[in-house]
Amino acid sequence: MDANSFQFVDRSGAAYQPRKLNPAVLIKREKIEAEVARLAALPTPANGRRVSAIVNPATGPGDGLAPSIGVTLAVLQPGERTSPIRHNSSNVEFCIRGGGSVTAGGETIAFSQYDAFTLPAWSTYSIANDSDELQVRLSYSNAPLLEKLAVHVVDDDPRPEPESAENAEAPAKLREAFPLGEAGAWLMPYERLVNPDYVEIKMLHWPWQRVQAELDRLRALGKEYVGRRLYLLYDPATGRTNGTTNTFFATITIRPGNIVDKPHRHISAAVNYFFSGSGYSSVGGKRYDWSAGDLMLSAPGWVVHNHASNDNDVYELTVQDQPLHLALASLLWQEDLRQPIKLLGVHPGFVTNRVGVGR
Repeated sequence: MDANSFQFVDRSGAAYQPRKLNPAVLIKREKIEAEVARLAALPTPANGRRVSAIVNPATGPGDGLAPSIGVTLAVLQPGERTSPIRHNSSNVEFCIRGGGSVTAGGETIAFSQYDAFTLPAWSTYSIANDSDELQVRLSYSNAPLLEKLAVHVVDDDPRPEPESAENAEAPAKLREAFPLGEAGAWLMPYERLVNPDYVEIKMLHWPWQRVQAELDRLRALGKEYVGRRLYLLYDPATGRTNGTTNTFFATITIRPGNIVDKPHRHISAAVNYFFSGSGYSSVGGKRYDWSAGDLMLSAPGWVVHNHASNDNDVYELTVQDQPLHLALASLLWQEDLRQPIKLLGVHPGFVTNRVGVGR
């Protein structure tokens, strides 16, 4: 197609035709373990990265499991280290086996099984397996969204960049935005547009032992509790969008035995990794039975769903692109299908009946 070609599409008077909603996808533990074994048996790659993207073809370009959520299975043999890399996508990493260390932004942290940590965008990092056993991680990235926009930039050979004189701050007067009339509209100069106020994003680490200690307190919430027993792995730098990164939140849930959630739906998509216990999900009217070690696109955007535990307690990691939709002011949410839809972040949200327990 000619780069300058275009067409007019006349939609005058036409009603909007919504796209068909995507179904759930369940990847069983046995499939994941077989892929881990295959990756582990490969010769060490030149860049040290033994990885396999878990791709849902229904999401289109970008090799995502959901349209804006990529999930990669990453394996490191003992003694291996990945080459330094940086990219304008950001990651949430979750160690499902073994342990190791990660170096990013000049800082090194050690991590163990079920620890989570973030890799900020455009921060040079490498990951090592300095343990005696295989290291396996699930890596969640917003790269599929950037790939769809054709703006995912990856630097496989990052070099230190010298400070530039261009980093000098413009005079404050030139950065001032000012109101245009009394109705709330403002004007902002170019000097602030190309040098916006910024918040430093650092690599953060949530050790499982400390998270579990807080999470287990929520077990005491009775069956009459209408919320979900979870904590968000929160980076305060994300502010009002309640994120672990600027695109995703990661929550860890404890689901005591025989708890059944109310059916609900939201625009954001969610991916669950169940690392203890078993249960089932109803998604778009179809039942999916899962158990420890399964990975699931458990809530495609705007599909009605709910989850339930069997007799045993469940622990699960959920990665959802809610912060992205909060920033876009597109986060429609229906917590109870008998109640109105709300636009979270723009309208007041929902309340629970929680009294006491935990912090």
